[in-house]
Amino acid sequence: MTMAGYAGELAHRLAREAEAVCRCYLSNGRREGRYWLVGDIKNTPGRSMFVRLSGPESGKGAAGKWTDAATGEHGDLLDVIRQSLGLVDFHDIVDEARRFLSLPRPKPDPEPKPRPASASAGSPESARRLFAMSQPIAGTVVETYLRTRGITALHGTGALRFHPRCYYRPDRYAATETWPAMIAAVTDCDGRITGAHRTYLAPSWLAPTGDGKAPIDTPRRAMGHLLGNAVRFGAAHDVAAAGEGIETMLSLRCVMPSMPMMAALSAAHLTAILFPVTLRRLYVVRDNDPAGDGAMAGLFDRARMARIDAVALSPHGDDFNEDLRRLSVDALRAALRVQLAPEDVARFMSL
Repeated sequence: MTMAGYAGELAHRLAREAEAVCRCYLSNGRREGRYWLVGDIKNTPGRSMFVRLSGPESGKGAAGKWTDAATGEHGDLLDVIRQSLGLVDFHDIVDEARRFLSLPRPKPDPEPKPRPASASAGSPESARRLFAMSQPIAGTVVETYLRTRGITALHGTGALRFHPRCYYRPDRYAATETWPAMIAAVTDCDGRITGAHRTYLAPSWLAPTGDGKAPIDTPRRAMGHLLGNAVRFGAAHDVAAAGEGIETMLSLRCVMPSMPMMAALSAAHLTAILFPVTLRRLYVVRDNDPAGDGAMAGLFDRARMARIDAVALSPHGDDFNEDLRRLSVDALRAALRVQLAPEDVARFMSL
């Protein structure tokens, strides 16, 4: 087994004991529901960092994965052991994890040499090239994917494109794979592409995975300069809405088809999103989790300093795409109507 593969196996084993790991290495935190909350990965008291205590072994919502909403850092429980104890050498980290798990010491495997990366990999220019070589989404698996998530209002989605064979490498040592992907252009306030977001999708010939995404560990990846920027649907002037996920914002467009929307792609990036100079009211579309609460609080503070009226839009479930799929368009419209300013109901909400 390679060192990368062995580290992954250790991380999975630690994730099965996630709460015990947190109580040992993040002792200044506490459990709240499905999460362990603490100030940061160095065990500072607070609530900025959250660790998922339960969930699948991999993919979205996996147990043992953590995010610091204040810094945007994220990782697994091996990172927790490394940072909380100040360890540097990988073998020391493995030894400590094994001590915690009480596992026998394995025979060492030679570590493969890393493959050299292209100088421009992950750069804004690479993102612009990827978007340029992609195609419109009409009639592709991207359109199918969005419709299976209840999103039928696909007007003004020029920021989304389809790539039939987008490169995916599970880790730096693994062979490159290709999967169909939804490519989203990340742009600044002037409309210049600064990055790209990839959602890898299951091809039409593959049995459905349940959510339409490719059966890989990280079906969502981003590249380029994301901080302050967003995937934009419509040009923002005096009123706009901002949230985390692309699917979340497109769900809102099903009932508010003319309101400009901005998807920041994560809670940390939502906190840092840049405001158009003409903006006067911002609807903050929150996800129903600790990171979403932290992002909303941070964005409210920034909006207040910029003299922008900030208004929260809150879902019944985890996010508005879940509401759209579980409820109906009419129910979603009714839930949003009472959260909007009266003048914006008449201006933006479809009847």
